[in-house]
Formats: sequence, structure tokens, C-alpha cells
Amino acid sequence: MSSISVNNPFDQSLIKEIPQTPESEAIKAMNAACELFDDRKRWLPAYERIEVFERVVDIMTARIEELTILAASEGGKPYIDSKVEVLRAINGVKLAIEHIPAIKGEEIPMGHTLSSANRMAFTRREPIGPVVSVSAFNHPLNLIVHQTVPALAVGCPVVIKPAALTPLSCFRFVEILREAGLPEGWCSAILPSRQITEQLVCDSRTNFFSFIGSAKVGWMLQSRLSPGTRSALEHGGAAPVIVDESMFQDSQRSKLDDMVNSLTKGGFYHAGQVCVSVQRIYVPAKYATKLAERIAEAASVLKVGDQLKQDTEVGPLITQKELERVESWVSSAEQQGANILCGGKRISDTCYSPTVLLNPSDVSEVSQMEIFGPVVCVYAYESKDNAIARANSLPFAFQASVFTQNLDDALDSSQRLNATAVMVNDHTAFRVDWMPFGGRDTSGIGMGGIPYSMHEMTQEKMTVIKSDVLL
Repeated sequence: MSSISVNNPFDQSLIKEIPQTPESEAIKAMNAACELFDDRKRWLPAYERIEVFERVVDIMTARIEELTILAASEGGKPYIDSKVEVLRAINGVKLAIEHIPAIKGEEIPMGHTLSSANRMAFTRREPIGPVVSVSAFNHPLNLIVHQTVPALAVGCPVVIKPAALTPLSCFRFVEILREAGLPEGWCSAILPSRQITEQLVCDSRTNFFSFIGSAKVGWMLQSRLSPGTRSALEHGGAAPVIVDESMFQDSQRSKLDDMVNSLTKGGFYHAGQVCVSVQRIYVPAKYATKLAERIAEAASVLKVGDQLKQDTEVGPLITQKELERVESWVSSAEQQGANILCGGKRISDTCYSPTVLLNPSDVSEVSQMEIFGPVVCVYAYESKDNAIARANSLPFAFQASVFTQNLDDALDSSQRLNATAVMVNDHTAFRVDWMPFGGRDTSGIGMGGIPYSMHEMTQEKMTVIKSDVLL
């Protein structure tokens, strides 16, 4: 049986060897999920789901340090940020507990016409059916929570395939679910070949497909889904930021400082390996160099290195191949006229220095593609119309942000930016787990966020009752 090596992204040391899930075991997991859903007598009532999740919260809370070290070790996110991820994951389970009682339908009015007399009607939300989830590497615990807990919360069995680079947090979470009393078969973590994964995703019994990863893979799988299978796809972006002149007034000096800190955090958090990481910052021409230099100054003092050290602020890229790609893109941007204000070089085989580019060409890779690395680009603009047109010029549309002290400008820019969410005076990577989260256009379809995923994983059923005693 073949195995998968899980390595620490910083020093490439082996963490654990995991056997690849054979086809027979993957199909067994899918069959178990389908058999559970087909037998209504085995469905878990709402109160049992709540009780399981309450025990999950207790177990995870008692193991915050263990879960933090595991997620940081396999994913490369700094310890301080991995701990935040674990706390978010716990909160995600709590959110599901809160929203289970809110799963409800509504009354449909009858008797308004002669043909509808003597009837009453109401709807209920029912679980959609077996869910197959395919996850990404960059948030190895919290993404798993977002792709399993909403399904379980509404009564859907789920089979999840974590990223092969970071599967350990997923397997640990499924173990915690079982420890908390979730019956066997309701949530299975598997790590099969790509061919077997595609087979399960496209199985006619899969009622919902949840995907977080590259647009190329996501849209390919979407095109092969069985008729009737619903989906939620979360891909990447190239998040734009529009900065207004009002931010540079002398009276707004503290606001400018806050903006620099916000953009630095949003651009270099998890070494930029976030689907809504700050990437393209558009600044009025007479202030562009000033702001870029301020961000470069802040970025140049970030502590880069071993993600398990508690003072590390920027960890490694997930693989050496990704570091080489980022290095190549920055080099190409420099050759095409970009000014490298800081960084622009590898620190080791796995770490790349936080990099700020001033005015890279609009046709370079760093301007056209999702960088997914510790690189922030600053562009000068002559007019707000030009900045928004450039921000909207790519096929990606996820989260964006606007920095301004003018309310009309905030409202106008928010309306004109092609994005599913626009942050005002905050970086593009802001997220809390109860808000809707997802891309449009190439960046995806459907909405994540615990309550929003719960809704998408249910379907509406109406009951109409005819009786002579009804008016």
C-alpha cells in the first residue's frame, strides 16, 4: 500500500507517514454515508447533534495547545496564528450549536383563491443528503470544521478528503467527533488517489460537493458532477485595495498608521497563503511611493522563520516548489519594471522574505494571478475610475477593501468594486465565521460561513393538507 509523507514545511522534517486510502475503503466510507441517509430511522435528531457538538467543544478546548502545534507543524502557519485558527474552529462548532434550532420552514398562505380553499401548507428544511468535501492546505483545522460541521449540524453524513500536504488536523478532528459520540459512518476522513476522489465527487449519490482549492481543479470537478448535485466552490482571488486621498491628510496621521499596520497584516499573514490576502493596493499617484515605503518598512522587520517559535510572524511557504514559483514571479516583475522596495529574495529553501513591489506592470504574473505568497503590490493611479477599472479587470472576484475617511466615497467604491464583500478601512483578509464568505466569477460559487453552509446543505420540502374543517 502506498503512503503519503506529511512534512514540516519549514525544515522538511517528516512528521508522519499516512497510508493512502485504498479504493475499497473510500467506497466503503461513501456506502456507509449513503446507507445512513437512506435509513431515516438512523438519522440523528437535533438534540443528539447538539450534544455531540457540545462534547466536541469541551474536548477541543482541553486540547488547544495540542491542536495548535499539530496545525502549525503541518501547515506552516506561525504558532500565534495557528492558535487563533484553533480558537476559530472551536467557535465554528459553537456557531453550529446555536444555529441548529434555527433550521426551520414557514407557512405558505392558502385560501386566497377558490382553488386553494380548505388547505394549509408549510415548508420544512431537510438535509440534502450525503456530502463529499475536498479541502485545502492553508487552514488545516478550520477549513475542515467548515466543510464537515455544517453538514453534520443539519443531518447530512459527510466524507471529507483533506489536502495531502496537511491531513493530520483533519484526521484528528474526525477522531474527536467519534470520541464525542458521533456514530460511525457519519463523518469519514479519507486520503485516496485523485482518481478515486473524483469518482466519489461525481458519484450520483453525492447530493452536495464542497470544495476549497484551485479554480482549475474546482471548475473541472464541477463540470463532471452528477445531475442534481449542488455545490459550493471556494477558489482564490487577487484581492484589491483602493486607497483614497483622504487617508493622507495631516489630521489623519493615526489613521494612516493604522492602515499601514492593517495592510501589512493582511498581506503577509500566513506568508500570503490566504485566498483573500491583500495583493493589489491602488494609491493616488502622489502618495503611492510614500505608502509603499511605509508598508515596506513594516514588512522588513517582520520575523520570518520557524512557525513553531512563538515570536515568528511569517512562516514558510508550503513547499519548495511554491517558493520557487513566487521567486520566479517577483524576478519577472522586476524585469518588467517593478521596483522592489523590500524583500525580493529567499531566506532559506522554504522561507521567502516579505516583499513589496511598487508599480509592477499590469500584465506581469503578480498583477494578473493570485500570488499566494508574501508579496504585496502597490500601484499609482491618476483617477478613482482608473483604479476601480484596474481592480475589476481580473476574472477573480472575492473580497476587496477601501480605505477612506469620506462616507460617500466608501459607499460609491463599495458598490462599484466587483467583490462578494468589501471591507471599509480594514484589510481584505478580514473574516469571522458567522459571516457569508465566498467568491464569484472565477473565484467560486456558493457561500461559506457556518450558518450559510448549513442553509445550503438543506433543501425545502412543502406539505399541503386538505381538510373540510379548514377555511
